[in-house]
Amino acid sequence: MSLGERSIRLFVFLLLSPLGADAQQNCSTKPETLTKIAPDQQTFMVTGTYQPIPLDDSERSLRAIDFAESAELYGSWADGVRLDPSVDLRQRAPGTQADLSIRGSSFGQTLVLVDGLRVNDAQSGHHNLDLPLPFASLDRIEILHGSGSTMYGSDAVGGAVNFITAAPRREVVLGTAAGNFGVNEQHGSVAYWQGRVSGQIGFTRAFSSGFTKDRDYRNLAVASGARFATRLGTTSLSIGMSDRPFGADQFYGNFNSWERTKSWFLGSSQELGAHTQAAFGYRRHTDQFVLLRDRPAFYRNDHITESYQLAFRRVDRLAKGLTAFYGVEAYRDAMDRSNLGYHIRNRGAFYASQNFASRKRFSFSTGLRVEIYADGNAQFSPQISLGYRISDRIKLKSSVSHAFRLPTFTDLYYQDPGNIGNPNLKPERAWSYELGLVQKWNDRLVLEATIFTRRERDGIDYVRASPDSVWRAANMDRLQLTGVEINAAITQGHQKVDLGYTGIYGRVEPTGMLISKYIRNYPVHQATAGWLGCLGGRVRLRARMGITDRSGRSAYPLAELAASRSFGHISPYLRIGNITNTGYEEIEGVRMPGRSYVAGLRFRLDY
Repeated sequence: MSLGERSIRLFVFLLLSPLGADAQQNCSTKPETLTKIAPDQQTFMVTGTYQPIPLDDSERSLRAIDFAESAELYGSWADGVRLDPSVDLRQRAPGTQADLSIRGSSFGQTLVLVDGLRVNDAQSGHHNLDLPLPFASLDRIEILHGSGSTMYGSDAVGGAVNFITAAPRREVVLGTAAGNFGVNEQHGSVAYWQGRVSGQIGFTRAFSSGFTKDRDYRNLAVASGARFATRLGTTSLSIGMSDRPFGADQFYGNFNSWERTKSWFLGSSQELGAHTQAAFGYRRHTDQFVLLRDRPAFYRNDHITESYQLAFRRVDRLAKGLTAFYGVEAYRDAMDRSNLGYHIRNRGAFYASQNFASRKRFSFSTGLRVEIYADGNAQFSPQISLGYRISDRIKLKSSVSHAFRLPTFTDLYYQDPGNIGNPNLKPERAWSYELGLVQKWNDRLVLEATIFTRRERDGIDYVRASPDSVWRAANMDRLQLTGVEINAAITQGHQKVDLGYTGIYGRVEPTGMLISKYIRNYPVHQATAGWLGCLGGRVRLRARMGITDRSGRSAYPLAELAASRSFGHISPYLRIGNITNTGYEEIEGVRMPGRSYVAGLRFRLDY
């Protein structure tokens, strides 16, 4: 009997054991964690304001996934974002590289933030989600649907995703798990307090021999955060790193490739009084790529990317209900690649916005960002949003915004046997429009519907004339995407149900006989149903069912189930993925695993 099978039997025994009747902890310990998305209560950071505001005050379409009290029910952050049908997560395999898009965007058109600081990779959008922090350190994920360039600059064309780390909590957490495909996992975190100083350190380690040949992985991530109370205000510091070698068979064509990525991140912020904040971020990413794993000398590539960011932000309340946000930012991206040389990009930005909110009926915001580059070129990104309350339970929301994306260094300069960059690429530009309606039927049911459209110019894609040709980077002249989002949140006691659907219709200006690699890969229909709840006061359950119908390919369903039970400080848990054993590909040509299971134990001690 394998270790995974023994773990499953142990979990089932513990789940059914009558010893649970004396458990010290139960689901009612923090009931708000099961109702985290209450629209008029939750505050969001990734709103385009740099200032947390209640969701009910926002004119934008936002979503949050909370992990604080149910982390063992999620294998990773990826299990959480799949609850949002407007998010398309395209993994090459669980535990390895993934691409994320929002509202039909390409993976490079989504901005990834960690605590409000950019972590997008200037070398390639494929590395944007190579996060330098463990899942154990996450508190929640906030998702902005639609353009975010007015506040965040390049890349926030389809939207932005903000990974928010947990504030230090007086607890020690340790966990271990095993499953099929040779999965072996460990995670943990510990917090500390000393006077005005608090901090937390966490780690995640995950190994797998792979569900098929050359699809193994070994992941390690460690992160630490600290907060200091000073006379000026709170000082925050975070440090993280990750190391992820993995088999990349078929990832970049018909090759049994291998890859190893490492990422380091340093982020800090300092409050300068009640209204001003200074922030600094540094990210270093390395990528070691071997085209043929069994013949590493045939073709290999190594690159190092470094990114710096510095920001000064201020908020002023000018009058009752009227708030101004403004700031200056500076960025520097540099890449040193073994076969492409050294490239650098410097830019600065100024942004300003104002928000007016009348608690009774009306809200209004405008903003403008000017981003200037070392060569003298500039990008202007305006935004205007309106909100109107028809009644206490019905609100209309609308926005118009401009967004842009700079070509990555790979788009410009990369060359390998299957792909060639283009140094003459233009930046992508897009205008986004949306109109939404939020209906609160009662305290337990909230419905939201949004119609959106995005019109792009000079979209960047890779094209070729035939399946045997090399992919070449090129600007696509025009692309228009129109879609609808429908979401429902139902809360009853300790039970929470989320239902969602997103449909997208795209129109691309004809490209002759050329074959497109990325632009047409979005889901035309995607629906999700999720449930998070408690049974008997001690058993937590999470279930999700999703159906994805991707453009030009067959629809496929995915279902997953997770359960845990509290025995005081110990919680056994079980996660089952792809319950129906569906054969599917999120990225064409890259097969995904069938049914999987992971069983483990989590120890938590509060002090």
